[in-house]
Amino acid sequence: MVGLFALLLAVPDTLSLRPLADGTPPPAPVVSAITTLEPDAPLASMRALRPMLSTALTAMPDTGARKRPRAIEYSEWYGRRLAVHKTLSWAMLPLFAVSYYTGSQLAEKGKEGVSSTVRSLHPVAAGGAAVVFGVNTVTGLWNLWDARRDPADRKRRYLHAALFMLADAGFAYAGSLGQNAGEERDTRSRHRTVAISSMGVSTAGWLVMLLRKD
Repeated sequence: MVGLFALLLAVPDTLSLRPLADGTPPPAPVVSAITTLEPDAPLASMRALRPMLSTALTAMPDTGARKRPRAIEYSEWYGRRLAVHKTLSWAMLPLFAVSYYTGSQLAEKGKEGVSSTVRSLHPVAAGGAAVVFGVNTVTGLWNLWDARRDPADRKRRYLHAALFMLADAGFAYAGSLGQNAGEERDTRSRHRTVAISSMGVSTAGWLVMLLRKD
């Protein structure tokens, strides 16, 4: 069908019928041999069809399959949990700084060699970090489940969650070692190493989301 359309579109506006070299009149058009209409009538009809055929070819539908984008709706509680998650994440770094400083002092000098302020601040900072991680774990995993059908930024979200879950496990292990860290030097060293490593992993997970391009 398309070949027929192209053939009709290619018909010239006029046909030049010149006399032969010896002066003999040119033969009658082939069209006049198969129709009783005037010789120019078929040509005029074809010329009249060309705009319609061109429009029809242009308007032919695209048969390629296209997927319609799927709308993802979030509840108000999703936004509230996200606000809490982001706010608490900013409290993470100061708590890490206090925990690192007081923990380093305790590891180097022992409980008897540091001030009472250092001895009291270390468990407070460590406990505050544990609370922050607990709340952010709940809000983060809850929102991760709500956004499971959203393809936007999916890899980054899962990487962020995986790093924080790893840090959660590290802090839990460091906390279990901290009970005997004051009496055993090896346990104290392991407690410090695990805690600092968990701080680094959680900071990396925090930066993954902080430095994303919206």
